[in-house]
Amino acid sequence: MRWLPIVKVYMLKWHTDPLAALISLQILQDALRTWGYLAVMAFIMIESSGIPFPGETMLLLASFSAATLVPELNIGLIIAFAALGAILGDNIGYYIGRTGGRSIIERYGRYVFLKPQHLKRAEKFFEKHGNKTVFFGRFIAILRTWSAFLAGVNHMHWRVFLLYNAAGGILWAIIYGTLGFVAGRVFHDNFPLVEQIARATSWIGAAVIVIL
Repeated sequence: MRWLPIVKVYMLKWHTDPLAALISLQILQDALRTWGYLAVMAFIMIESSGIPFPGETMLLLASFSAATLVPELNIGLIIAFAALGAILGDNIGYYIGRTGGRSIIERYGRYVFLKPQHLKRAEKFFEKHGNKTVFFGRFIAILRTWSAFLAGVNHMHWRVFLLYNAAGGILWAIIYGTLGFVAGRVFHDNFPLVEQIARATSWIGAAVIVIL
């Protein structure tokens, strides 16, 4: 099947997204076929709200499929729904972090593979880099899930958060959506190469945060 090369990118995400790795590739495919754009928005919104979930994988899969397997999917709408899911999910995560904060992680974090010591390290990183974390965190696996929550925990002003959050979410959706679509047109079945490029983009994002 032409879907099989995607397994590689999915398996390589286990070290950062343990809960996401429990969701089979077949579930992603079925959700995309059944719900289309809403599946893209929902998966990304769940991931962005603070739950490790294969939102980025869904975006890459949807955009890749739009160029190869499911031509009725429109790449512009995929990007739009992805950006909307990112913004909505991040605002949910922000609200949870601002109202519940650390107590939520201490009481329920173990159910989504999050531990208090993980939060401590992430908080230190957020305190140092601030707004850049909200913007560029969208491009980094762990920060993509936690950045909005941390912004809420640190009581970042909501309007400032929304500005950086929306800008980062829209840019991320455009870059990764375009990446998946162009790769589908150029490389066809070679989805592992798409994953490598996506990972490189994440590393570049991390480097930019540190440098700036």
